[in-house]
This record gives sequence, structure tokens and C-alpha cells, in this order.
Amino acid sequence: MPYTHHRSESAPFNDGTGATLRQITQHGSIHHHPFFFVDAWDAAMSFLLLISHRTGSPQIFIEPAPGADLVQLTEEPALAEWSVIPSRDGDWIYFVAGQEGKRVSPRDGRVEVLAHFDSREMREAGMVGAAMGTTALSACGRYWAVPVKSGAVSRFWLVDTETQSAEVFLEAPTIGHPQFCPDDDNLILYAGPMTDRVWVTDRQGNARRIFERAHEMQWITHEVWRPGHRTVLFVDWPNGFGEIDPESGEVRMLTDFPVWHGAPDATGAHLIFDTNFPDRGLHLLSLDGSAPPTPLHRPEASSQGAHWADPFPYNNGPVKVHAPQHTHPHPRFSPDGRKVVFTSDRSGTAQIYELDVKSEKVGHPMRD
Repeated sequence: MPYTHHRSESAPFNDGTGATLRQITQHGSIHHHPFFFVDAWDAAMSFLLLISHRTGSPQIFIEPAPGADLVQLTEEPALAEWSVIPSRDGDWIYFVAGQEGKRVSPRDGRVEVLAHFDSREMREAGMVGAAMGTTALSACGRYWAVPVKSGAVSRFWLVDTETQSAEVFLEAPTIGHPQFCPDDDNLILYAGPMTDRVWVTDRQGNARRIFERAHEMQWITHEVWRPGHRTVLFVDWPNGFGEIDPESGEVRMLTDFPVWHGAPDATGAHLIFDTNFPDRGLHLLSLDGSAPPTPLHRPEASSQGAHWADPFPYNNGPVKVHAPQHTHPHPRFSPDGRKVVFTSDRSGTAQIYELDVKSEKVGHPMRD
């Protein structure tokens, strides 16, 4: 239980456009926030959650208030850095370490073990998709869904955080990027194989496909729930961004702009997204289709992953790619919709930044 304070590294950042930006970390090691579809704050914004490698391995840190000292919460030798997810009430931060599912209190660093997973593999090999090991937490905070690779299958574990019990409720060839519906604690989105991506299941394991590719070169990726709508937003790379109704099966395209990682705000009205090949920076999009995307900021991240520049590469099965996730911006709204957190390795190491999206100067054209 380290609960160690590190001196604040917060400082204003000037990108030359007049946007209000803050650099949160500056230590010369890898930093990132959880992921583009995972909250980086609790609902009350009593802390900002981040991962730092400054102690020699990835560990969970929080910034209790803007500009406050950074607080180290964990000292785990085998923390799965993309598994980290906070509860909305701010009481716990959940994570996988080794073969165990754990949670840590942001108030005092107390760690509890909730589950033991019976797998040596835990995650698929690689850097993308199911290999990242992301997990899902229900809006009520009671149910934590954890995919675990075990031999030829992936097992979907459901941890009841109240009774501290755990069981496997679904087995499938691949289970990646799980997300509880923000409007239904009994509905979970997950990614199947790259050629058959978009699935939902209930907590009883009744899984069903909600989207099927139109042709073998269609690249569907980066699915995320749209809050308040019970629909799924998705990227049709690099042709645009669409929306799926899981109940009716209706699919509609929202824009032909090449969205890369897109995350909606808590109301489901707006989308923040990054871009790649070419990198046009962070953009804001109204999901009602009333206006084209508005450019906000150029993170100048290296956004590694050369395969994104080529046609869909996965038709013959998994391929090895070099795409370290901390080099991607992965922008995410704050719960109040006033800020966006993102990662950039523009300085040579991945650091965390915060952009004020309510600034009156945001939206001016970015300089080339």
C-alpha cells in the first residue's frame, strides 16, 4: 500500500492556437490514461486516473485535483496496464495483476483481491485488440467483466464486486474491448475476431452478433456505446464513422470523415476523436450531423501502427503488428464534458495532457 506522493508536474502548454491546454505529466517515462472508451475520472471528477512507468513498471496514479501532487496507489509487479478502470462513485479502481483481479482505494491505497483467474496466458499475444486486456465495469459498479485467454478460447469472467464472487459466463474464440452499456447493466459490448467484430451479450452469456461485414476488405473497429441512446458507434476504417442499433440491426453512417478513435461525451451528443494516415489532429463532431468535424488540437503523437496505412490485414488470421498503445492520443471526455484527456509522445516520451473544450478559442483553425 504505497500511497506515495510525487511532486506535481502540471503546467500550461501552449500549442500556438490559443487553446487552453495543460500538461499533467513530465517525467521521462511512459504515461497514459486508461483508454479511449474508459473513463479517466470518476463521475464527481474527484481525481484524474493515469498510468505511470516512472518507478520502473506500470503503476496506477491519480491526480486528486488539477495541479495537485500525483499520488501512486499501487506497487504491483505484474499490473496489466490497460485493464485499469475506475468506478463512477470514485470508491475503487479495478485492475488485473498477474492472474488476479483486484481493486485499489483512491482514498488510502488499500488493495483487495476479488478473483483468481485460472489461466497462465491471461491475454492474447500482441499489442492490439484483445491482447490489450481491457476490462468493463457496470455503471452501478457492481459487475466487473474480465476476458481471460485460456488455451483455445477466451473466457468471460463476471466478478460481483458486492459479494466478491466470480464465475465464467461466456466462452468465445476471442473477447476483446468489453464495455457495459452505460444505460443497461445487463448488456455488454465486446469485439470478436477482427473479421467478425461486433457482439453483445447479457450477463447470462446470451451472445449475439449485431453487425456483419459487407465485404472482406471492410475494416470495422473501435466500437463504443453511445450514452443515452443504447446504440453502438463504430469506425469503418478509413471510410467514416457509423452507428448500430443492437435491437433493430439498423446501421447508419454519421460521417465519411476518417475517425480513428472516437469517444462520445456523457450525453451522447458530441464525439471527440483522433486521426491517423494522415494525422489531422483531434476533432470534435456533433453526432446529430448538424456540422462537419471541428479541429481542436494537434497532439503530434507518433501514433505507431504502420498497418493502419494499408488495406485490412486480418483476413487470414492474426498478424504481428507494432503498435504501442501509449503512442496513440485516445482522447476521452471528462464526465462534465468540459475537458478532454489525451496522450502524446511529442516530447519523446508519452505524457498526458488535458484540453479545455469549452474555451471560446477552441475551434479556430489549427496552424499547419
